[in-house]
Amino acid sequence: MKFDLIIVGGGLAGAALAVALRRSHLKIALVEQGAPRRPDGWDQRIYAYSPASAAFLAELGVWAHLDHTRLTAVAEMLIHGDAGGSLRFDAYESGLAELAWIGESSLVHVELWESLKRQHNVTLFCPGVPAALDVTDGGATLRLQDGRTLSAALVVGADGRDSWVRREAKIGAAVTPYGEMGVVANLRCALPHRGTAFQWFMPEGVLAWLPLPEGMVSIVWSAADALAAELLALPEANFCARVAAAGEHRLGRFELVSPRAAFPLKLMRTETAVSPRIALVGDAAHAIHPLSGHGINLGFQDARVLAEVLGALPAWRDPGELPVLRSYARRRAEEPFLLQYATHGLSRLFGSANPLAAALRNAGMNLTGQLPVLKNALVRYAANGRL
Repeated sequence: MKFDLIIVGGGLAGAALAVALRRSHLKIALVEQGAPRRPDGWDQRIYAYSPASAAFLAELGVWAHLDHTRLTAVAEMLIHGDAGGSLRFDAYESGLAELAWIGESSLVHVELWESLKRQHNVTLFCPGVPAALDVTDGGATLRLQDGRTLSAALVVGADGRDSWVRREAKIGAAVTPYGEMGVVANLRCALPHRGTAFQWFMPEGVLAWLPLPEGMVSIVWSAADALAAELLALPEANFCARVAAAGEHRLGRFELVSPRAAFPLKLMRTETAVSPRIALVGDAAHAIHPLSGHGINLGFQDARVLAEVLGALPAWRDPGELPVLRSYARRRAEEPFLLQYATHGLSRLFGSANPLAAALRNAGMNLTGQLPVLKNALVRYAANGRL
């Protein structure tokens, strides 16, 4: 079966790329092992969608169809260091309607797939598992485990941090394990959060509380492996008490409303985001520490830019040509690089027990809070992906 574009991976970035190309002349195949489903109750995987990502999803016709009773706008963010440092971001003071939207991964994912199922230029191979990839000057051929063979001018790897496409294309990746786990859970709080997100940089790791509807928060605790295992093993009541105490009881008592989960934290840098007939998007192209909450937004911006590059090509132009793909790579080189090194640096800085490092990091937070121009520039970058 012949296509113009094969997308391997139907996660958020891959699905968004396909939907963004809905008006193009490109014939698209999307290969994914299983379609997304809404869980019973609340999804454990919660994301902070930036205003830029919300605008992108609105352009795709997805945002308006979401259940907005399951989304919370962040009006304020309070960040605390480990020795008196603090920083406050306020949407109103920065001229924004909100700093971010907090919502479930599956809420957006399922709606993107509903759009894909109605899209005339997309063929879904689901379930579909890639088995072999052959790249030549003239195109790429993908064989699935069930024997079906697909060919296209371009293959996009949107298949996550452990990307099969990246490995088959022999694109190198440097992986740095942090020796940490991200412990996640949803909890109901006794006191109203008022749309405030909290983050603490502590000796025990980085703890974030993200506001959810119905008086709930989603927590992400980036903790050393041993502490993460301890947190997962605690009885529910003890776990809730531990999280509340770590956050200075700012929202009173907690009650667990979803199972706990944890995932290993790694920094992953690829040699390149493109090679002949291959392009990478989302976590296949870059993985960052979750303390910035920006990983999903990088993936959406990858999808937006690649869709713009491919959608602007005349019908006679080969979308798999390296000059075309390098145009995408150049436009997406700066933001992932800056965020990878910024989050990596912050993680290492706050992970140091050196008293001088403690003084510097907390003084830096306080100084940033006293410089409105710098602080608002940081907010605008987080919101829009540019200063």
